[in-house]
Amino acid sequence: QVQLVESGGGLVQPGGSLRLSCAASGTIFSIDVMGWFRQPPGRQRELVATCTSGGATNYADSAKGRFTVSRDNAKNTVYLQMNNLKPEDTAVYYCNAYALVPSTGGGARRSVYWGQGTQVTVSS
Repeated sequence: QVQLVESGGGLVQPGGSLRLSCAASGTIFSIDVMGWFRQPPGRQRELVATCTSGGATNYADSAKGRFTVSRDNAKNTVYLQMNNLKPEDTAVYYCNAYALVPSTGGGARRSVYWGQGTQVTVSS
């Protein structure tokens, strides 16, 4: 089984910065994509940013220019550096991984895994 553990959330003033981290553990052959989603209060979960094992990144329009996603493949860890935070960035942030893991009975399969979420609140 794969576990994703997030850290780094908290309360920050508008214009401030936070860095989220997410470490994957368990029996993992490889992780194709790791990234971040968020769920603002009363809204659906939405993409923030993703990063492939090769370093290719993808950002939601709301994150471009302010957020940076990066990975440490050796540590199965993904980071999200968030700068110039705005009140509308307030949400629960979830780590996500698309990983190749052992399959029951032999072989391997790709599955999607989620962390438990970390709260980010931007308020004065």
